[in-house]
Amino acid sequence: MDHANHVRLRPAELTPDTLEGATIYGPNDEKIGSVDHMHGSGQVVIDVGGFLGIGAKPVAVAANELDFMRDEDGDVHAVTSWTKDQLKAMPEHRD
Repeated sequence: MDHANHVRLRPAELTPDTLEGATIYGPNDEKIGSVDHMHGSGQVVIDVGGFLGIGAKPVAVAANELDFMRDEDGDVHAVTSWTKDQLKAMPEHRD
């Protein structure tokens, strides 16, 4: 996926309604997880691994560490330099 023409989200758009369910892409455009929910005002909880949400490991990262954008269909997603293995190695997030 070519992200060059995707529209970056403004800080005011970084809300639970906008971000929940967004796909997270890592290096080489591999899908590495999806946004489960926001925790507080600055953290995003990403489900990593699993299948259809079952067996996924939730990890919390700062929202500003992800580059959120909309594609030409209006779907929200994010890009990061982290790999799936790096996210899996992070501590599990517990609410």
